[in-house]
Amino acid sequence: MTGSPTVKRRRLSAELIRLRDEAGMTHDDVCRHLEWSRGRLTHMEQNRWTRPDVSNVRLLLDLYKVTDPARREAILNLARQSRERGWWQSYKDIFRGSLPGFEAEATQVRAYEIAFVPGLLQTAGYANAIFRAGQVLRDAETECARLVESRLARQAILDRDDPPQLWAVIDEAALRKLVGGVRVMAEQLGRIIEMAKRPNITIQVLPDSAGAHVAMACGFVILDFPHEMDPSLVYLETPTDSLFLERPEEVQAYTLIHNHVVAAALSTEDSISFMTDLIDRLSSH
Repeated sequence: MTGSPTVKRRRLSAELIRLRDEAGMTHDDVCRHLEWSRGRLTHMEQNRWTRPDVSNVRLLLDLYKVTDPARREAILNLARQSRERGWWQSYKDIFRGSLPGFEAEATQVRAYEIAFVPGLLQTAGYANAIFRAGQVLRDAETECARLVESRLARQAILDRDDPPQLWAVIDEAALRKLVGGVRVMAEQLGRIIEMAKRPNITIQVLPDSAGAHVAMACGFVILDFPHEMDPSLVYLETPTDSLFLERPEEVQAYTLIHNHVVAAALSTEDSISFMTDLIDRLSSH
């Protein structure tokens, strides 16, 4: 699996913070020695960069007295790899955040969706209907086509030789909405059922009969990574913004929430039966 530059940039930022702490230096110390603005260092340590400057990283290694050749080269290589461009860079006008970059290296994706089918499972017709419903497109035809194209491109991770584990809990409300009409929704339900047959994909339906539950506020995605230096994170999305939560207590809280909705949801077998019944009902119309 090719490493994601998005994940590597995050790791590089964490490593620079660790090195500064080991050197016993504050932000002000670093900025004074290198004659940098405080904002430059903050930008680097908070992973706000797009393509890290290797020469700046080298200056920090010198300042922090990182003299071991192997360690220096490992960090500089990390900086170089962080400058690479992932496929999602072609859609930088589409993606608001870094979700595709994190998905590219995730080993497990745990999701709960209350109003939509998860993006990794959407058909082109369903995605097209969702994007058109946004009513905010400048050039509806051209823009919507690119949005759908980018959505389907994200799904390529599920077809890799080493696909991530996907565990999605979908609220009944999302499955009953006639997004795109009867034909589109029936096709979408069929796609979910087919994907659920894969050994790396678990799909559960959270029925209305479950009543009130802990995740009623919003949907979310938890991403887990293979490297111990890349802790799990939570992704939240609103109509106008996206947010990543990284603090251990935040990830733990959403993991607990996901565990609760898993326990409240139908079994995988009953979930397939539920969706099959929905398709039958749609077909009767």
